[in-house]
Formats: sequence, C-alpha cells, structure tokens
Amino acid sequence: MPYEAVIGLEVHAQLKTKSKAFCSCSTEFGQDPNAQVCPICVGMPGMLPVLNAEAVELAIRAGLALNCTIAERTKFDRKNYFYADLPKGYQISQYDEPICTSGHLVINGKTIRINRAHMEEDAGKLVHAGAAGLHGSSHTLVDYNRSGVPLLEIVSEPDLDSAELARDYLTELRSILRYLDVCDGNLERGSFRCDANVSLREVGAEKLGTKAEVKNVNSFKAVYRAIQYEIERQEEILSSGGTVKQESRLWDEASGKTYSMRSKEDAHDYRYFPEPDLTPVAISQERVQSVKDQMPELPEQRRKRYHEQYQLSEGDAAVIVENKDMSDFYDQFLKLADNQKASAALAKTGSNYLIGPATAYSNDNKLEFSQLKMTAQALFDLVAAVESGKLGSTGAKKLLVALLENGGDVKTLIDQMGLAQVSDTGAIEAVVLEVLERSQAQVEEYKQGKVKVRQYFFGEIMKAMKGKTDPKVANELLDKHLPPIG
Repeated sequence: MPYEAVIGLEVHAQLKTKSKAFCSCSTEFGQDPNAQVCPICVGMPGMLPVLNAEAVELAIRAGLALNCTIAERTKFDRKNYFYADLPKGYQISQYDEPICTSGHLVINGKTIRINRAHMEEDAGKLVHAGAAGLHGSSHTLVDYNRSGVPLLEIVSEPDLDSAELARDYLTELRSILRYLDVCDGNLERGSFRCDANVSLREVGAEKLGTKAEVKNVNSFKAVYRAIQYEIERQEEILSSGGTVKQESRLWDEASGKTYSMRSKEDAHDYRYFPEPDLTPVAISQERVQSVKDQMPELPEQRRKRYHEQYQLSEGDAAVIVENKDMSDFYDQFLKLADNQKASAALAKTGSNYLIGPATAYSNDNKLEFSQLKMTAQALFDLVAAVESGKLGSTGAKKLLVALLENGGDVKTLIDQMGLAQVSDTGAIEAVVLEVLERSQAQVEEYKQGKVKVRQYFFGEIMKAMKGKTDPKVANELLDKHLPPIG
C-alpha cells in the first residue's frame, strides 16, 4: 500500500539581542559556563522578569517577512515541565495568544503555511563529562548561560511532503532571518535549530498518521537525512502491520538513525497558564507600520533583481543570495558597475568570480566570506582590467588569489606581479611567426586539413608569451599567418 509523508517543522531561532529575554544578562556566545547568569534567568524566588523590547521588535519584523498577522494583543504563559537544564521548572513561552499567526512561504512553487511564530526563552545546556555511564559520561554538568536567551519558535503547518522540500524551506527561512538581522542563523552554535514532525498516511487519505518528532537537528544535511530515515522507518512499520508510536526521537549522525527519546507530550501535559509576572503586550498598528517601513530587501526580492536587472541566471542569483555576506559584497560591486554604466556582461563576470574561485578559496581555507580580504572595488578593478584587455585570464586568476589573501590595489599589484598583458601587436606578431617557423611539421599537417593542429599553435604562442597576451589578438594574428588548407 503506498504512503505519503506529512511533515511539519518547528524552528527555534535565537533572536539577535545583546541581552536576554527577561533580564540584562549578555547573550554573547562562548563565555565560561555560568558566567552570564543572574537571579532572574536562573529563577530565584521573588525575582521579576522584564520583557526585552528589542526582542518584540525582532519578532514583529520576522512575522512581517513570513506574511503573518501581527497580534494586537499578545501575552506570555508558563509551560510547565521538569528537565535538569530548566532552572525554574517552567519555561516562559506563548500558548494561546502568540505574537505572529497565519503566515506562509512559497518554496519551489508550493505554499507552506505557517501556523504561528511565538516568543519564548531558551533553556540551559547539559554537559555530559567523564568516561563512563550514560552517553559515555560519569556525571553531568549544567551551564545556564543560554537560559533565558530569547527565541522565536516558527511552527509550520504539515504542508511539507518530502525531505528535499523540508531542507529547502529551512534554507529559505534561515536566509530570510539573516537578511532581517533577526537571527545570525548559526547552526553549529544552536542559534537556528529544528524539530521535525514526521508522519505517514495512505496516499489520498485525509486523516493524518501518528507523528514522531525528531528533536534539535542542527544542519540542513542532517534534517534531510533524519526525515528521510524517519519516512523509511515508519513505512517499514506500517507495511508490516505495525503501529507507529507518538514519541520524541533523537537523530544520531554517526549511525544515520533516529532513536527513541521519550513519549511525546501533548499541550495538556505542560499545564499552561498565563505568566503572572508579565503583563500582556499591546501592539499598535502604528508600531507594526514603523517596523514594516524599515524592512530590508528580502532574499526573494534580491534574487529577482539580479535575474531581471542584471540578467544573471536564476541558479547563479540563488547561489549568491544564499550567502548574505557575498550578496552584500556583490551589491557593492554592482553599485560600482552601475556608476560606470557597465554592461550586464560585467555583472556576470563579477558573479562568476564570486561563485567560482572566491567560493573555492574560502572553502579550501575554511574561511567565511566576510573574512576574505578582497574589497568590492578591487573586484571591480580586476574585472575592468580583464574587460579592457590589460589582464588575461591566467593573470586574473593569480591576481584574484592575491586579493583574497591580502587585499590591495589592482593596478599596483598588476605592476608588482608583472601580470600586464602585452598589447604591442608587433611583439605578438613576432612570436606568432617564430612559432610557425619552428613548427614546420605541424604546419604541413595543418595544410593537409588537420585543423585541430591550430590549437597547438595557439598554445605555443600563449606559452611563449607566458599568458600575457590578449587571446583575441593572438588568434587574429595566427589566422593571418596560417597557410591555406589544401
């Protein structure tokens, strides 16, 4: 019996504030354990939380970008459950009056509805230490630095039907949040993480199957693999007449499998009730409009601009836009090109350098794009030098590496590195004649119709000129002096 997958995603995005959701403790990553805690964020008796106003602004900004309705009134609730890294024994979250509702994103032509995006605080972090026991540990330590960090939980409807679509949805969502400067999207640090609810049902059926929730998957590759594994696991169970259990499962990257963590709780298990120490928040239309007026260009808008205004292919535009730092850099390059009334061909050449050699260099050297030394002005000058014939392709590759490593001025580096192309037609013609003179055997082959030999002549010319000649000029002079065929 054929089955179809039904997938919903819950994304926890850390809001990019300097202080925590309800106190003034820093949210900076990488500090010593428990160095960024206070009586409020570790839940000491009698301590009163104060809502971070910037976190509300960021949540509104994200909601608008996700086509959500922004609530005129929103409130906070206590979500009660016991876990060792939850210091208060409850989590301040939002239940029945979230700040953002009823949004959507269009991914690969398919509309993915967003049920809600609500604000909440993060829990702490357990660190398993030692050499024996659970997970190879003899004891467990608790770091509360993360406790109280503001999160936006973005909950999709179960509109996804494949691991590929889920991965693409997450990629676009992360890009949007980064372009908004709402979340840094760092998966390794856990500031963007995902829970996937996966179930199967018979093809064409209306009723949803029993879901399993795969918790805290922190890379796009892992999301794809975890969902794909879960689909196959559930299909095997159902095909053999078994029943899928509603539970939370963890993804193990090493084995490529999910394993049971605990039975899945329902809302009533959390015993939600309104947070008594925080008043409801009123959000005026004027406030929402003020945020809307300051919204930046989003990834989809930028992809469209690159494609329509600069004739980049949709694929190239998508690659550049996916990396915000690269896209911001490319916009600086385009501004220089526009000022020079440059053609779309120049814009295409610039994109090729970024997508190809610049990306390869950053990957090979394990660098973020923002860590590269080259400026947009330097890339523009390099492309202009190539377009004008001052710099050949071989020289351009050498110069680009130098710029990526150390930066610098293009004109100065061309002179220092001796990369300028020979523009003297007489000098090039002399080399062409010399190559033909010492290649008589190949000349005879060419005269007899072996036209592929022409590439040999061209290669010898470029070798003799050390790549410092305009290929177009070299080809024209070669055609001028080659004997007729036959």
